[in-house]
Amino acid sequence: MTAYCSSFPVLSYFYRQMETYTNRITRLFGIKYPLVQAGMIWASGWRLASAVSNAGGLGIIGAGSMYPDVLQSHIRQCKTATREPFGVNLPLLYPDIGKHIDTIITEGVKIVFTSAGNPRTWTSLLKQQGITVVHVVSSSKFALKAQDAGCDAVVAEGFEAGGHNGREETTTFVLVPAVCETVQVPVIAAGGIATGRQMFAAMALGAEGVQVGSRFVASNEASAHEKFKHAVISAAEGDTLLSLKQLTPVRLLKNAFFEQVQAAEQQCQPPEILQQLLGRGRAKKGMFEGDLDEGELEIGQVSALIRDIKPAAAIVEELWTGFREAKQAPLK
Repeated sequence: MTAYCSSFPVLSYFYRQMETYTNRITRLFGIKYPLVQAGMIWASGWRLASAVSNAGGLGIIGAGSMYPDVLQSHIRQCKTATREPFGVNLPLLYPDIGKHIDTIITEGVKIVFTSAGNPRTWTSLLKQQGITVVHVVSSSKFALKAQDAGCDAVVAEGFEAGGHNGREETTTFVLVPAVCETVQVPVIAAGGIATGRQMFAAMALGAEGVQVGSRFVASNEASAHEKFKHAVISAAEGDTLLSLKQLTPVRLLKNAFFEQVQAAEQQCQPPEILQQLLGRGRAKKGMFEGDLDEGELEIGQVSALIRDIKPAAAIVEELWTGFREAKQAPLK
């Protein structure tokens, strides 16, 4: 057992001070608060996932930047660091997807969030293993397909979100109620959520939980480079834009690399040229190695509201306290 376990008594006291909230999402995952930490590449390793789970949310290991043996190591360390539920985010476009699936099943992971692909491909197999499956969608059409594929819930991720986005460019405030009207499974809202008031707004629209990414990038436990974290908390309105639409749309923080991509797109360069410009390892270079000029810096619009780096448990507490205060506040 690692030193993380020494925090369990403190966290138990923290739980007693916070109001218990129960709905379909908390029951589905076995968590205290309907709050999911997004599985972000180069930021969401076992330290962040276990810290969020220990604080009462659902921590997620981001497998998109991991080789199968690295994912196995993170899962095992997460098991050691928390007794609470946690999951793995699995982009279905990953080239070694079969090996990741084998690792997840072998290691006994109970919750998987899939994205960037057809949920029909792997959902049935995962559910046969007793795994809860959630799929990330950008439209009501894809939400219905995920439900039909057997997914237990969907994440409705709006255009504001960081990283890879849907081509529809539908905002969270439009997407969430539309998806809630379309499917019967629980809906988790994502995109542009970093405060308790935003969490309350999303749930007022019909969501039963929220998925938060950018706010957790700016946490002590995130594996992102410190330079990238500081770039996030220094971002202002308009400092991110959706780019690389001819390949896979992705929201990026503006930097020298972004300017190169924008110039190529304005010149109507074909996808082959954009792919060559993107090259290999751009995301790792930017977010993990801290090259703020030539790296790919994926972050959401809500970075303009994030102003500090703090422990993940403090972020969970801040979000939940803000949600409760917003819920109890009288209308003005």
